[in-house]
Amino acid sequence: MANWLYDELSQRGLPMVCIDARQAHAVLSQMHNKTDENDAAMLSELARTGFFKKIEVKSRLAQERRALLRAREVAIKMRMNTENTIRGLLASFGIRLPKHLQTYEQRVRKILEGQTVLAGVIEPLLKLRTEALRQAAVLTKEMTRHSRNDEACRRLMTIPGVGAVSAVTFVATIDTPERFNRSRSVGAYIGLTSRRYQSGDMDFGGRISKRGDRMLRTVLYEAANSLLCRVKSGPGQPLKDWAMALKKRTSHKKAVVALARKLSVIMHAIWKDGTEFEMKEA
Repeated sequence: MANWLYDELSQRGLPMVCIDARQAHAVLSQMHNKTDENDAAMLSELARTGFFKKIEVKSRLAQERRALLRAREVAIKMRMNTENTIRGLLASFGIRLPKHLQTYEQRVRKILEGQTVLAGVIEPLLKLRTEALRQAAVLTKEMTRHSRNDEACRRLMTIPGVGAVSAVTFVATIDTPERFNRSRSVGAYIGLTSRRYQSGDMDFGGRISKRGDRMLRTVLYEAANSLLCRVKSGPGQPLKDWAMALKKRTSHKKAVVALARKLSVIMHAIWKDGTEFEMKEA
């Protein structure tokens, strides 16, 4: 409800500040007795002392785009879950899907020939899968329209490996590029930088924090993996060569994560500068 309350109260001329919920929860958890009165008193103390971190609330357009992306994600997951359920049910009877037929539905219907009871169970799931595919296609078409009509998305899609999904997700999550003074900060914002633990003589880093937006982190990882595995030649070759050299020293996943972080920096810089992607061999 924070976004809605922030917008409605701001339109009424009230000075609004949205604070970090994780920080507020950490402070409130120090109280022995959790009551509404104690919560209100502690939040008031946070406001009085200024001991809080301000959160940027996304615009209405960014919220609408993220709603579209989440709806599309739900439709795609529904299709995947339905297929896994069908495969699992058939496997419990020792039935495997044939591989010589092209489409998934054809393979399932071939198996159901002569299986009256199983057909009554699987047929509704096939219809559910078909509807999920249809709705995912509708949402994907709407998302593609957003990417074509947005000038920032069109420039971001000039980056190798970055498609409509990655561009729309990045723009909807960041909302305004002026939020970050440095493009390098975007990687930390979406949880693609390593954690650090320092205490006395101990000082070491760990895995990535994963404290940022999961949706954007996921699509950037997929974009980086596509760039690393599918791009053969072109303007993105230097980026791929850099990631391949890193892959030889570490592992594929670490190289993809590092490339995803670099893509986030490049995307923010392009968005902020109003330029397009252009990279040449050194």
